[in-house]
Amino acid sequence: MQTTLAQEIWPLARDSRTAQAVLVVAGTVLLAVSAKVQVPFWPVPMTMQTFVVLLLGIAYGPRLGFATGALYLIEGALGLPVFAKGAGIAYLMGPTGGYLFGFVLAMGVCGLLAERGWSRTAVTMLGVMLVGEILIFAPGVVWLGVLIGMDKAVTFGLTPFIAAEIFKIALAAVTVPLVWRAIRH
Repeated sequence: MQTTLAQEIWPLARDSRTAQAVLVVAGTVLLAVSAKVQVPFWPVPMTMQTFVVLLLGIAYGPRLGFATGALYLIEGALGLPVFAKGAGIAYLMGPTGGYLFGFVLAMGVCGLLAERGWSRTAVTMLGVMLVGEILIFAPGVVWLGVLIGMDKAVTFGLTPFIAAEIFKIALAAVTVPLVWRAIRH
């Protein structure tokens, strides 16, 4: 296994439970902030939340990535205002619930791929990001489809976001390998 970005930048994160706890809590704060910030984009405004979700998984590795995503959902279920518009268990069972649970899955899997070295080049980062996007949108669209029908779920829960997600995939594919190069030199 290779080191993760977090371990490379902060070696204490390899073995210190305290350092790992700090990373997990800091990650949930970043997720909460990324859920609230909207960037003008076409055809719908874009948040950077899926970008942050996937980058945290990639930077933290599978265990800390999954733990960060799980804690984020727990915080929201307990009523903390970490989600885009609301909180509580009912929010998790609502239209965006599938995407939120997909976050946790994507963080773990992308972390595993990154830990195996897939975050080092632009080409492999494209693959990691694409896998992560599928792991977010597949359960999200399916759950939304249960609530409103699959045709509407694809129309409203996938199609408007494709351009923004392509932008985020490209951004990560360029920046993460550059970060690896910078810390290696």
